[in-house]
Amino acid sequence: MFTTIIVQPIFNLLVLIYALIPGHNFGLAIIIFTILVRILLWPLVKKQLHHTKAMRRLQPEIKKIRQASKGNRQKESALIMELYKERGVNPFASLGIVIVQIPILLGLYLGIKKLIDEPQQIIDFSYPALHELGWLQTLAQNIHRFDDSLFGLVSLGQKALGDDGIYWPALLIVFASAITQYFQSRQLMPQSKDARSLRSILREAGQGKSADQQEVNAAVGRGTLYLIPAFVFVFGLNFPAALPLYWLTSSLVALLQQSRVLKEDVDEAEASAAQQEAAEKSSTKRSTLVKSQPKTKKISSTKPSSRKRKRRKR
Repeated sequence: MFTTIIVQPIFNLLVLIYALIPGHNFGLAIIIFTILVRILLWPLVKKQLHHTKAMRRLQPEIKKIRQASKGNRQKESALIMELYKERGVNPFASLGIVIVQIPILLGLYLGIKKLIDEPQQIIDFSYPALHELGWLQTLAQNIHRFDDSLFGLVSLGQKALGDDGIYWPALLIVFASAITQYFQSRQLMPQSKDARSLRSILREAGQGKSADQQEVNAAVGRGTLYLIPAFVFVFGLNFPAALPLYWLTSSLVALLQQSRVLKEDVDEAEASAAQQEAAEKSSTKRSTLVKSQPKTKKISSTKPSSRKRKRRKR
């Protein structure tokens, strides 16, 4: 069922792109496929990024809750969940993009593996409707015309570390994918001058000092900044270069998407600050005008009334 629902549609989308692009380059097809996937996931990615930043904005309040709870975990959890509910934040929402990408990545890997191991699968595993495409008809007559390279420079079917030793072009792609993954993670990582390493926090905890759970979580998060790129690098060494190429392209597009969302938030923050400053200036100006206006005195009439004048005449 996984093959029918996930692997085959992904495989056929990749084949469709490959068959339609000029030159029928497999590496270019993977790049276009990756960009298309990231564009389709954009609404979910944007929502995840906004959620991540919303969670960060709540950290000072969460820290106050933990200090006020004084170790009462039940009270702390209840107050934090109440804060999440009040601000409309779902602490598990960020898992959505990860859950969606896992089957895509696995389906792409299995589809690429089919093509690398047996190029004939580009005909046998594709939908019948695609067989009408001119290039697939050409491949059906001579499957040896299938080229699994990136612009003729890198064989995407080879691993960086294979039986024949190091394949340097693939190793370069693996290294680049790990580096871009690092910058992608770092772009979203909060920067703090007072941040301490997990080792120093645990050292103080061993000396009897209580550790702030928020600080521990932040230190662990900074550790993943290096863990995920290392994971990408190690696994990339043992996969055909086509998969690290997907990771590399995906991380580059993610960097652009994240930059756009971060810039939008900065612009919104600046606009909000400008509005607040204008409102404060307007309020100050009004109060100044009110203070500068002269006070009006009531002028009582000094003329005697008509009745009094008549009495005087009498």
